[in-house]
Amino acid sequence: MEIRHIQESDDRLAISHIYEEGWKYAYRGIVPQDYLDSIPEGRWASCLDQEGVDSLVVEEDGRLIGTSSYSQSRWEQFGGSGEIISIYLLPEYIGRGYGRLLLEAAVGELQKLGYQEIFLWVLEENLRARKFYEKCGFISAGHYMEHEIGGKMLREVQYHCLGSRFTLL
Repeated sequence: MEIRHIQESDDRLAISHIYEEGWKYAYRGIVPQDYLDSIPEGRWASCLDQEGVDSLVVEEDGRLIGTSSYSQSRWEQFGGSGEIISIYLLPEYIGRGYGRLLLEAAVGELQKLGYQEIFLWVLEENLRARKFYEKCGFISAGHYMEHEIGGKMLREVQYHCLGSRFTLL
């Protein structure tokens, strides 16, 4: 198993597939099913090379199985903080410790960039993810945002962590 930065030679459709399958698994029962079913192949491929956003991948036996993106805060009110934009694994790899290692790697990369406070957003109804982040030392920051996905209003909770408080599971 290797966690590394995305490379020019990495198949963007394979990485997008991780997002697609991750969404369909993690948000089942949260995001309307017809929306999840309508996610097109390659939906996230063009987003993987955004300026100012770095991405990591997890490779296991030559197969890309997970990904995480991070950057400086995309939100003006949280300037000076690092942001973990996403963490997704193929569903069959969830619960095996890869997520913790990927989160640890993303936090480490943000720390190398000098960020002492790191945050992320998680859907309020995604209890499994919230519990995972809490085990890793993230706590609710008391900030929320709402947006519509598939015709349903969903609320996201901001979690933050001081880099020095990140804990291993």
